[in-house]
Amino acid sequence: MKCPFCGHPEDKVVDSRETKEGHAIRRRRECLSCKRRYTTYERLDEIPYMIVKKDNRREKFDRQKILSGLLRACEKRPISMNQLEAIVNEAEGFFAESTDRERPSSEIGQLLMDRLRVLDKVAYVRFASVYLDFKDIKEFMDELKGLLRPGHS
Repeated sequence: MKCPFCGHPEDKVVDSRETKEGHAIRRRRECLSCKRRYTTYERLDEIPYMIVKKDNRREKFDRQKILSGLLRACEKRPISMNQLEAIVNEAEGFFAESTDRERPSSEIGQLLMDRLRVLDKVAYVRFASVYLDFKDIKEFMDELKGLLRPGHS
């Protein structure tokens, strides 16, 4: 760190503490040359999680957007907010466990559909009908038949 007053490259930290919000570290420094003091802030450089859409556009991971989609699919179904929060947390954890900060929307969508399929078949069909963007009624019926097959959960 160069001194903002004389440009000397060496200093010593005389005080260090977290900011009130806890998002940064405030450091009080003293230049070893001119002895003047100055303050620096150290922050974690957060790189957002990105979802790569089907058309290769990138969009920031948005918990609220995912929760909104799940809420629409689960409207008037016996599914608690805690259950939906757990699914959204799992989707976010899916990013956290990866070394890559970008994930295809297909992977996130599949995770959400897998969880809904187990939780509530009607909510699953609602979500899948939007997410899978069925081209015709045959595709939709094939998905329903697969859901109704014995041993298919």
